[in-house]
Amino acid sequence: MTATASNTTCPATAPGDGNRKEVAPGIPLYRKLCYAVGGMPYQMTGNAKGFFMQIFLLDVVQMPPFYVSFILFLGRAWDAITDPLVGFIVSKSGRTRIGKFIPWIVFTTPFGVLSYVMLWFTPQDTMTPASSFCWYFIWCCLFDTFMSCYHVPYSSLNMFLGGDQRERDSATGYTPLSKLDRIQVPYLTGMKMVWKHTPYVWLVFGFLFSSLAFQMAQGNLALFFTHAAGMAGYFQHLVLILLTSATLAIPVWQTVLVRVGKKTTIFIGLFMYIPALVVIAAVKSNLVVFIMMSILAGSSLAALYLLPWSMLPDVVDDFKVKNPAYSDLEPMFYSCYVFFNKFGGGMAIGISTLALHFAGYKPGVCKHNKVVITTLQVLFAPVPICLIVVGMILFYFYPINEKRRLQIKSALEQAVNNGMMIEDSPL
Repeated sequence: MTATASNTTCPATAPGDGNRKEVAPGIPLYRKLCYAVGGMPYQMTGNAKGFFMQIFLLDVVQMPPFYVSFILFLGRAWDAITDPLVGFIVSKSGRTRIGKFIPWIVFTTPFGVLSYVMLWFTPQDTMTPASSFCWYFIWCCLFDTFMSCYHVPYSSLNMFLGGDQRERDSATGYTPLSKLDRIQVPYLTGMKMVWKHTPYVWLVFGFLFSSLAFQMAQGNLALFFTHAAGMAGYFQHLVLILLTSATLAIPVWQTVLVRVGKKTTIFIGLFMYIPALVVIAAVKSNLVVFIMMSILAGSSLAALYLLPWSMLPDVVDDFKVKNPAYSDLEPMFYSCYVFFNKFGGGMAIGISTLALHFAGYKPGVCKHNKVVITTLQVLFAPVPICLIVVGMILFYFYPINEKRRLQIKSALEQAVNNGMMIEDSPL
């Protein structure tokens, strides 16, 4: 009877084997698929805005580039500011019957849908230019706010999917452990702790410059194809090819990162984007070449979407190993990560649109002067390439390689085996 009681109070070991380590269960396929489906609205609306918002405001609404640059930059700046604030509010919100994060996702989705529809509505025929500017700016800010309330809780969920390191890489997140004696820290103290974590700083700024490069090229892609490359009629098809190749490349990158490591894989993926930009900018009106380069660019885009988000949980785990007593900082890591991505994107598209304003871009005009064409070419290739190089240099100094990642994994497993408790999921 005594032995039986001992076995029932030791959930980390199997009956009759006190030395056996508990193996983390794998993440079920249905959970991975459900988590992936949850990210589709954010990615699809983000890609639609990234590819089409600039040309929509310039050539459909026919708003002057100066005002468009303000909408795109200030809208993304507002979007960036809301992420840390939402992350803080979410981290302090209470647990409900359906969890801590799920209510945020469920109840903000209808408002996000409404604001997205209104964002593409064109009332400029019945409004003054100032009123039209206010209309698009307000709806842009509302949409980004609701999407922050959706995406920050959603992205934080991947730390709580369960599974081991390999499973975490395929679903981009898991939570390894938690302690009973956790310390709740104030917002500013938590932010200081996050930004003093060196691996996080290198990862954030490497991701920032790489994302700047992709968003600079993405934001100017429609204008470049329409006015500089002479491929306006094929733009939608090339975007579809690019996004399809990005989707299909994700499993390939997952296989590569398991074999060679995340840090090496991100270098390979980013480097592939450079020849794609060079060829697209140099070749004119060649559909076959553009299709091939769109496939290459899409594959590189998949690496940017997958790898930094797969590397972030490693940084959070490294923080947990070094600071095991502090809890509920995951939303801060993720919200600040998204903040720099969005703020950088706003800067990229805002500055590029302002450059078109000074180059003499005229909305609604079919043929532009040579200065505008040259500006589009520079914004599409040379500037993003320089930003990618800076991003690769920053990733070079990122300290969590495969050796360190295995050390983190071992430390987390040791912490669990020494008696730390797995906390309930805050889903």
